[in-house]
Amino acid sequence: MRYEKPQILRHHSGSMNKFGRGCLQRPLSALDGVDLKPLAEEFGTPLYLISEKTLLGSIRAARRAFDHRYPRATLAWSYKTNYLKAVRALLHREGAWAEVVSPLEYEMARALGMPGSKIIYNGLAKTQDSLKRAVREGAIVHADHFDDIAMLEKAAASQKSPHSRFPMGIRINLDAGVYPPWHHFGFNLESGQALEAARRVRGMKSLALKGLHCHLGTFILDKDAYRRAMVKLLDFSETLKRELGVKIEWLDCGGGFASINTLRSSYLMGEHLTPSIDEYAACVTEPILKRRKNPADMPDLYIESGRAIVDEAGSLLSSVLAAKRLPDGKNALVIDAGVNSLFTAFWYKHDIALTTESSSMMEDTVIYGPTCMDIDVVRESVQLPPLARGDLLLIKNAGAYNMTQWMQFITERPAVVLLSEGGKAELIRERETLEDMTAPERLPARLKGPSPRHRP
Repeated sequence: MRYEKPQILRHHSGSMNKFGRGCLQRPLSALDGVDLKPLAEEFGTPLYLISEKTLLGSIRAARRAFDHRYPRATLAWSYKTNYLKAVRALLHREGAWAEVVSPLEYEMARALGMPGSKIIYNGLAKTQDSLKRAVREGAIVHADHFDDIAMLEKAAASQKSPHSRFPMGIRINLDAGVYPPWHHFGFNLESGQALEAARRVRGMKSLALKGLHCHLGTFILDKDAYRRAMVKLLDFSETLKRELGVKIEWLDCGGGFASINTLRSSYLMGEHLTPSIDEYAACVTEPILKRRKNPADMPDLYIESGRAIVDEAGSLLSSVLAAKRLPDGKNALVIDAGVNSLFTAFWYKHDIALTTESSSMMEDTVIYGPTCMDIDVVRESVQLPPLARGDLLLIKNAGAYNMTQWMQFITERPAVVLLSEGGKAELIRERETLEDMTAPERLPARLKGPSPRHRP
């Protein structure tokens, strides 16, 4: 056996917090009725797992929350949150539109069969060609800056019916009490820039301002921020009607709803801080219902939720590579999933679940990833029993953004398995290979073969 010098350590029977939650949680040896160990043996680790049951439960709960309050509401899936075809297809089958922010994402939606009329095109990276296509296919386009408006006017004027005006929207940034505010997106309301953008669109022959879009930010825990934002959008729409004769036909509240993950900066656990989807829905819809009594005056409402729909549906199964003792005596683990495949470890204190029973005392542990970066820390502090190489850990609530922001750094990107409602494990993305990673590269002929310095 390997020798370790004796250490005097303080052991804890559970994490100390006001909720009294212990760390001796029941291990998760299976997910949705599928055993985890055989999955690791078949597909290797790290391995992403997507729960179809959880994903469908989330989107259906969101639809009920909004449909019950405002029948003219439409949910659109935020593509940037998760690019997997299987995830997008499941959500589209539930009636979700596509919300995209680049020509690449627009093409993703069209390739999956989404008609242009069910695509909301946002973002900073629009191109002239992509806007021509969006206009031709009847997408909802929200201009983010004055260059967007100029390109969109040109795209609309180039269509076969130059005398018709293409219905479009503008993105508004405003003070809803969320700090720091996202001022670099859209047109500012308080400074008068949004009104200037509306005037500019009003004077164009090819465009008609019909919608207002406001995406406050990300991981918004203050649900009442949406209420304040909607009130300001409604006030602005009335200003547009009064001063410019412009009638707004749709409002888009964006996304930003939080999941139950715990932010790194938070003391309280995320599940105790995160509003429910019903609370978000109430704050978004109540200002409209209070202001617009006549159904004919009620605008269409679009919601672009991402994280709150998919985060809890995704988990990352990882293997322990090594156990270490740090100079200060703290226990450390190295696992095969780091920030290269779990980007959100920079933001969250992800829940870590054991996959086997343990009767050992818990110890404060830091979990490192496999890359050669000192910032590759999955958890800075978590109570875990002694673990050995090959033991499995399940990192929970990892379905949002990780499968769009993962990196080919040090290791290949992992496989992804869908756990179907029928309890079947379906491979929906293969683990990358060296050939996959180097396929786009081209080696000049002069660099092929051995170096002249090494020739005999």
